[in-house]
Amino acid sequence: MKITVQNKKGLEKDIKVLIDKSFITKQLDEKYEEIKKDVVLKGFRPGKVPTEILKRQFGKAVYGEVIDKVLKETTTKALQDNKIKPAGQPKIDLKSFGEGKDLEYVISVTELPKLNIKSFENITFEEYSVKIEDKEIDKRIDQIAKTQNNFKDTDDKYVAKNGDSITFDYEATVNEKEFKGNVGKGTQIVLGKDLFIKGFDSQLIGVKKNETRKVKVKLPDNFNEKELVNKEAVFDCKIQAIKIPDEIKINDEFAKNLGAKDLNNLRELISKQINDEFKNSLDLITKRKILEQIEKYKIDELPQNLIEQEIKIISQGMKEEDIKKNKKALTEEATKRIKTGLFLSAFGEEKNLKISNDEINRELSKQMGMMPGQEKIIQDYYQKNPAALDSLRGQIYEEKIINEIKKNAKSTNKSISKLEAEKILKEENERNLTKQSKFLVKSEESKDTGKKGQDIKEKKLSSKKASDTKTNEKSSEKKKKKTKKVSKK
Repeated sequence: MKITVQNKKGLEKDIKVLIDKSFITKQLDEKYEEIKKDVVLKGFRPGKVPTEILKRQFGKAVYGEVIDKVLKETTTKALQDNKIKPAGQPKIDLKSFGEGKDLEYVISVTELPKLNIKSFENITFEEYSVKIEDKEIDKRIDQIAKTQNNFKDTDDKYVAKNGDSITFDYEATVNEKEFKGNVGKGTQIVLGKDLFIKGFDSQLIGVKKNETRKVKVKLPDNFNEKELVNKEAVFDCKIQAIKIPDEIKINDEFAKNLGAKDLNNLRELISKQINDEFKNSLDLITKRKILEQIEKYKIDELPQNLIEQEIKIISQGMKEEDIKKNKKALTEEATKRIKTGLFLSAFGEEKNLKISNDEINRELSKQMGMMPGQEKIIQDYYQKNPAALDSLRGQIYEEKIINEIKKNAKSTNKSISKLEAEKILKEENERNLTKQSKFLVKSEESKDTGKKGQDIKEKKLSSKKASDTKTNEKSSEKKKKKTKKVSKK
């Protein structure tokens, strides 16, 4: 194989490849020997069909298959031998081919630029730790306590009201006829929450223990027996117990019910939980600042095809005329992303960073843990969407690169109060809104409501493309969940 590299302009290269006809002939002979074992033709024993017969019958298909294989293998070798990393799919132009002829073709390729990543050692960043005051811990524990159900028994004369817990048995009918699932034993509801069937709770207000009451309601749209949907059902309810809300005492027993060792341990866990909520958001700011430093690094030339591809990603959802109006801003943003991505990719390759299946599975488990009851939905989503899985892999790879950069960069630890953390996050939120406003385009779709802005959809780039960090600017107050159990992890 003879290879000649011709530099055209900048990163554009033409690679001329010449493969001797003897090599092609050898590949064809091997292919005919391979298929001879399986070809069955009348008048010939299995495996004994002459090559000439095979050529007449299958020559065109065999030649096409062999040439396709040779092109793939030799193109890869030509690029590897000349240490050329293509920015996109190379184009192949066949110049000479055919049985009994040399194979000659030209690979037109845009090469990725050579990058110097030594400057990564000069990156600086701040790592924040948030001091959580006792009053913040107390406030969070009180919030958790309010979500816990704690009821105490009442006497037989007590009359039920909103907020009480009712335990009852029932038998239901529609048009005086029983139906599947019409009997319930020991059903519990909290009056006022209306979680059983809409309009059911209010009809039990005023009942006493051991009382029987008829409740009439329309069966909901999601009722199991579809033929009974929206039909009126009568529930004969026998009240078994009525309990009233009881004050929750915040003590060691309360803490143990939440999974902690004691109240002091619960306070430690809550402090860590609040700190982690801030840390996740503050870490994204740190990541953004690291990426901004990388954005300033110089590259002599960027592959134009990658910039054009990125503009398409950024401008998804925009009208053609709006893309033209915002061409300059879109090009600047795409260029910044591509440049950053190339540096990250080069650094990851230099450090030989890889993503294992275990790392992907851990991230999937983490996502499932954040959405209890929807684990199957998340699993199916990634199984049915390879592109989403690739995107997830890219995100994990990017995080791995950022963490590796931090190991070699110069860091400053900064301890801040919760108030200071909220101020930083607010400023970050305002910064993001200002940045997004650059990509708001005017729409003429509605004359009555005036001019609207259309947000440009941003996509995560793969590990070989740029990555633009979207900082989660929400403060921990907005991220608080109604927690029933505090994890020890």
